[in-house]
Amino acid sequence: MKKITLFLLPILLLWISGCNTPDPGTQQDINAADEVLQTYVEEHNIPGMSVSVYRDGDIIWSKGYGYMDVENQVPIDPASTLFRIGSVSKTYTAAGAGLLIQEGALNTQEPVQTYVPDFPEKKYEITVEQVAGHIAGIRHYRGDEFLSDKKYTSISEGLEIFKDDTLLFEPGTDYSYSSYGWNLISAVMESASGQEFLPFMQNEVFGALNMTNSMPDHADQDIPNRTHFYVYNDSLETNEEAPYVDNSYKWAGGGFLSTTEDMIKFGEAHLSGDFLNMQTLDQLMQPLQTSNGESTGYGFGWSTFIDSEGTEWKGHSGGSVGGSTMFFLHRENGVVVAFAINRSGAPMGDLRDDLASIFID
Repeated sequence: MKKITLFLLPILLLWISGCNTPDPGTQQDINAADEVLQTYVEEHNIPGMSVSVYRDGDIIWSKGYGYMDVENQVPIDPASTLFRIGSVSKTYTAAGAGLLIQEGALNTQEPVQTYVPDFPEKKYEITVEQVAGHIAGIRHYRGDEFLSDKKYTSISEGLEIFKDDTLLFEPGTDYSYSSYGWNLISAVMESASGQEFLPFMQNEVFGALNMTNSMPDHADQDIPNRTHFYVYNDSLETNEEAPYVDNSYKWAGGGFLSTTEDMIKFGEAHLSGDFLNMQTLDQLMQPLQTSNGESTGYGFGWSTFIDSEGTEWKGHSGGSVGGSTMFFLHRENGVVVAFAINRSGAPMGDLRDDLASIFID
C-alpha cells in the first residue's frame, strides 16, 4: 500500500450557492462546530472529510476539510466529493422499502421466502422485518469477507455467501447486527417491486429526491469525484491508500457512494410526510424489541441514539474500507447532520455528540 503522510491541512469553506447570510445565533453555532472539526481533523490526522448541516429549512453550513486525493492535494467539496457511506446505505435502502410498504407491495411481517422462495428454509421462520432489524439471526462478516475484491453481477449471487449458514439464534430472541441481512432485503425488494435493485433505487429514491451524487460504488469503473480511500498505519502514524475492494456483494448493506449534501437532501425528505407518509416513517424508525421486550435501538434501517444531552436522534453510522460516515436527524426540530471521512475506522461517536449538541435548538 502506498504511504501518504499528511501534514498541516488547509481548511476549505465551501458555501452553498444562494445560501442566506446566517443570523448571529446560527453563525455562533457554525463557528463552534468549525472549531470542533478543525481540532478533530488535526488530532486524528484525517486525510479528508466533509460536513453538512440542515436547520431552519435550509443547509446552514457545508464545509470540506483536507483532501479527496492527498498526494495531489485535491480538496474536498461537500457538494460533489463522493464518499463510501457504508451502512448508511441501509437507511437509503429503507426508503425504497418504505415506498413498497406504503404501496402495499411489501408486507414486512411475511416470511422472507414469500418474496425470495429460493432462500433456504431455516429451523425457524424469519420475517422481512426481523431481517431488516437484525433480530433474525443471520450472520455478519467472517474473516476477511469485508475485504472482498470479487465482482458480483447480481443480488442473488451475493446471497450465496451466507444463505446456507445456520441462524445464530431463534429469530426475535436476540439482536446481532448483520449487513448480509440487507443483501436479503434487497432481494425481497426486487421481488416486491418487479425491478432490479439498483435501477429501482436510482429511479424511486435517488432520482425522486434529486440526489444526483448518490450511486453504487462500482469499483471497476472510473467515477468522477470519487474520493481516494485511506487506512491509518498506527505504527508509522501515516495515512495509506486502502486496499482495493469491490462492494458489489452488498449494495443495500454498504455499497453506495454519496455526498454529505445528498445525505442532507435525503434527511430533509424524512422530516415530513411528503416522500414517505408519517405512518411509514414511524414504522421504519421505531426500534424493534426482542421477545423479552428489550428495545434493540434499531428499526428498519434506522438506528436510534441518545446524545450526551439526553436528546434522541435517528440515523445511521457507516464504516467501510476507506470510509467512515455519520448521518442523523431530529424530526421535531428539523435538524439534519451528515459527515463523511475518506478513511477507515475514524472515531466518530464523540464528534457526533458534539455536533448534535451544537445544532439542536
